[in-house]
Amino acid sequence: MAKKTKAIVIGVNLKNQEDDFEYLMEELKGLAIACNIEVAGELTQNLDYMNNSHYIGTGKIRELEELLDLTAAELVIANDELSPSQIRVLEDRLDVRVVDRTMLILDIFARRAKTREAKLQVEVARLEYMLPRLVGQKKYDRQGGGAGLINRGAGETNLELSRRRIEDKITALQKELEALISQRKIQRKRRKKSGIPIVSLVGYTNAGKSTLMNAMVEIFNESLDKQVFEKDMLFATLETSVRKINLPDNKLFLLTDTVGFVNRLPHHLVKAFRSTLEEVAEADLIIHVVDYSDSQYQKSIDVTNKTLKEIGVENIPIIYAFNKGDLTDTVIPHLVKDRVYLSAKERIGINELIQLISNHVFKDYIQCEMIIPYDQGEIVSYFFENANVFRTSYEEGGNKLTLECKESDYEKYQAYVINNTIKIR
Repeated sequence: MAKKTKAIVIGVNLKNQEDDFEYLMEELKGLAIACNIEVAGELTQNLDYMNNSHYIGTGKIRELEELLDLTAAELVIANDELSPSQIRVLEDRLDVRVVDRTMLILDIFARRAKTREAKLQVEVARLEYMLPRLVGQKKYDRQGGGAGLINRGAGETNLELSRRRIEDKITALQKELEALISQRKIQRKRRKKSGIPIVSLVGYTNAGKSTLMNAMVEIFNESLDKQVFEKDMLFATLETSVRKINLPDNKLFLLTDTVGFVNRLPHHLVKAFRSTLEEVAEADLIIHVVDYSDSQYQKSIDVTNKTLKEIGVENIPIIYAFNKGDLTDTVIPHLVKDRVYLSAKERIGINELIQLISNHVFKDYIQCEMIIPYDQGEIVSYFFENANVFRTSYEEGGNKLTLECKESDYEKYQAYVINNTIKIR
């Protein structure tokens, strides 16, 4: 196993501006761990305004030098996005590599990207971030290995390229990405045209979205080869996954899962992943997955809601799945209005969640009785495959079905209806 890089995390708490500073610093440590970095120490400072030349005050820089010597750390990670000059000044003074929060998240995305589209999205975001930082790059930017930050993948030597060559590469990558985005749009149109409801999972990274998707696939599809990758780590998956969920009553919906959110998700990544994130905008229902075992879960809810607003997702019904209830004192499963408390890992509360989903996306289903003539057997077969048939009997005029079906099917075969109808709510 490769030796972990030791790092000191630093942050500036701007007075009267940052209420969540401690939460952000803890999250920064989690991001570092996700990059296989050992957090050897922490240094923070309360300031009225950020130091434009070297981020923290000169006194704190001296403290940081001592902390670096004491811990033998070889990397400093700042909680904010730093300017190129701030990075240069700190590196000159400290003689170690300095990275910021944005660089850290970019590196995590580079490590996690698996599909061609995800790799292109990350590379475009990385190059756009690097572009204004080309001037005065230090020796640390030319070194490979270590934490692997920024220098990973196909772009390892890009810092030595001219601005024009990087701009040309961004243009070429974006063209390739546009072709993949066009394919994604065609797929979305096909899904929408099918009339099958689309349900999207959203939430803070590591809230358990992939685990929840796998739980539903396992219970209702009985197909382990449709499972998606899941792991207890930040940004375990970046790709959008779509799975068909077949319910016992012959209803079905498409379940989609995409990249998780985090505080201060770099705007370069939001821009690059916009087409992926916009999958959520096509949904008929959103499931907001929350890590209920996290004492700061309300903050993650706020971050997710803010990100949804930024990408233009609005006027779509939302239900909340408070996950990891098995790690709390809460009795699960527990249902309160549009909230369900469950454990995706333990497969507890999945049926309650499905019921909540059904109440939202299957509102147009109608309960009725029909008599289908005996020579129209294909219609009977259709309803057994695409509706919920409660009872069947043989009558003089044909097969009598008591069923629940889509409103569109009810209207199509209304000539066979023999009773008053009840809309399912």
